[in-house]
Amino acid sequence: MAPHSRHRKPRSALASRGGQTATGATIAALATVTVMAQASHADPQPSIADVQKQVDELNHQSEAATQNYDQAQERTAGLQKQVNKLEDKLAGKTAAMQSTQDAIGRLAVAQYQSGGVSEVMKLALAKDPTQYLSGMDLIKQVSQNQTDTLKQYVHDRAQVQQSATAANSKLAELQKEQAKAAAAKRSVLAKLKQSQDLLKHLTAQQKAKLAAEQKAKEEAAAKQAAKIAAAAAKKAKEQQSSGSGSSGSSSGSSGGSSSGSSANAAQITAKALAFAKAQLGEPYVFGSNGPNSWDCSSLMQASYRAAGVSIPRTTFEQVKIGHRVSLSDIKVGDLIFYYSDISHVAMYIGNGKMIQAPHTGAYVDEGPITEMPIYGVVRVVG
Repeated sequence: MAPHSRHRKPRSALASRGGQTATGATIAALATVTVMAQASHADPQPSIADVQKQVDELNHQSEAATQNYDQAQERTAGLQKQVNKLEDKLAGKTAAMQSTQDAIGRLAVAQYQSGGVSEVMKLALAKDPTQYLSGMDLIKQVSQNQTDTLKQYVHDRAQVQQSATAANSKLAELQKEQAKAAAAKRSVLAKLKQSQDLLKHLTAQQKAKLAAEQKAKEEAAAKQAAKIAAAAAKKAKEQQSSGSGSSGSSSGSSGGSSSGSSANAAQITAKALAFAKAQLGEPYVFGSNGPNSWDCSSLMQASYRAAGVSIPRTTFEQVKIGHRVSLSDIKVGDLIFYYSDISHVAMYIGNGKMIQAPHTGAYVDEGPITEMPIYGVVRVVG
């Protein structure tokens, strides 16, 4: 799938990738500090490192809010389906009740024609026939089958209504949680926008200094990631050599099965990676499910879906699938989760790099896996 370039926003020199976008946001935050310092000389101006830390935390908060929002949407959608099923069940029970009432009405007419207004006729004319079921005289005059049917309906309707009420109550609760998550997201976006609006107040010297520090930070992260990749590649090679030796002593069917399984896993990860790379340059939009914009977890979900594998929507659930592997065992296609609250996810693409949908204002990009604190690594297949 080719990138949808026609949907991309024009990129400035400071917003062509995740790290550079962070630089732009950092510069914007520094602009806020500069203006405030001009207004009041009493407060000391934070260092560029402090500003960078502040913006990184804002991006982290934004991602955490996004995952909370995504999770609330997922749970709300699930509950809505349950409510719909309960309502359908209630409609079916109501139709059955109406059919029974019609039958009783016909019986009442027949009894009236034979003389007198019976209890059955009173039931047929009652505003609420179900309340009439408690009368013993009625039970004597209506067939046992009809009485049982009506009683069963009363019971079923009460049960269904109770379940529907509970589901609707839970749905309302989740909608409140979703609103809170969305409000938190708006708050973070407002802070970022405020900083960006003040970008023009930065001097050329401040911009250059911040860009240089950001570049140095990225280079350090790349070196660290390269060391991790080299160690993982060495370990994988050793395991492959060891595995080949043991495979030779195994039965033909066992060796063939293992080889086939490995080949299938490789094909899946290759397809998932190809899809993810086809999205390079697409914008990050919180809560988006594609096809022209993504958030971090929706990109991972769509990538594996393109390879025929279904994984959950949010980072909170994605981290529970497959099996955990150590950073020293990382392989192409593995999902890397970041921060202690598991608010961000990326896919390992080899050579110490990952592909990700970074944060608001950025685009799907590649970068060193050590850009952020790693929580853990999950292997989806293989």
